[in-house]
Amino acid sequence: MPTPDLTGTRVLLIEDEMLVAMLLEESLAELGCTVVGPVARLEAAREAIEHERFDCALLDIDLHGRPAYPLADLLDARGVPFGFVTGYDTGRLGPGVGRHPVLPKPFNVHQLHSLLAGLARVRARPRGARSRKT
Repeated sequence: MPTPDLTGTRVLLIEDEMLVAMLLEESLAELGCTVVGPVARLEAAREAIEHERFDCALLDIDLHGRPAYPLADLLDARGVPFGFVTGYDTGRLGPGVGRHPVLPKPFNVHQLHSLLAGLARVRARPRGARSRKT
């Protein structure tokens, strides 16, 4: 299967660690993506999800000590493909994480590209054909 061209893909970036957010922004730009955000707080992220235009999202699991699972639920309800970004051991993550790809911290641009390519394939499917697993 050919790798999707990510040029112009609008990615909502929800990340509270400034250095990680900067690295993700740089890597996303390198892949041709447009970054929406970054957003570092739960309420600001909720506002962005409700009011911004984006194709997919990268969501840190923990935002300033608060779990971001309600944001994942909101993205799911809207049918937006997304992946989690975390430094946590994936075996210790909360319920529902297994349905979505996880980008481990630290990451490299190839891992990021692979995750986004998967999200782009999900986005390209007709709405009724979307799988719960990505």
